[in-house]
Amino acid sequence: MAAWMWIIIIFIICQRLAELAIAKSNEKWMKERGGIETGSEHYKWFIIMHGLFFCGIILETTLRSQKSLAPSIVILCLFIATQLARVWCIQTLGRFWNTKIIVLPRVALIKKGPYKYVKHPNYFIVAAELFLIPFLFGAFYSAFIFPILHVLLLKIRIPQEEKALAAVAKEQTVKL
Repeated sequence: MAAWMWIIIIFIICQRLAELAIAKSNEKWMKERGGIETGSEHYKWFIIMHGLFFCGIILETTLRSQKSLAPSIVILCLFIATQLARVWCIQTLGRFWNTKIIVLPRVALIKKGPYKYVKHPNYFIVAAELFLIPFLFGAFYSAFIFPILHVLLLKIRIPQEEKALAAVAKEQTVKL
């Protein structure tokens, strides 16, 4: 892999590890306030998929010997846009942002920032990243496989998250 590829992949891995640390801190904060976690059975599959994602890109890029591949400016700009959108999601949710499904009873759902326009913006962003990052590296098999795996996992996760959020919203309505 070219040096620029390693710089980007290491940056993304470090970013993901930092996000997991933020999520763990937010999980602790929410659970200390009565946060309820649901859907934990499928969470490990997201972790496995994302780990395999990076391994897949590195393996595919190494096997293709794409040392001279120049980054596509368009794909790089789209990737940067997804990173900005990701930060927007995390900042909007603040202490409520997490990689797990954790709801805090008696707290109104956040409907500002990107959540004002789209119900689950981060899932769209991740799907875009799972396509753009491998495409940036010329890892075309990974660009095809991992977005599909992500969508399959979301078919499990989104209904579970919707159910948890609906329960919180129902509790809000009953108390009003």
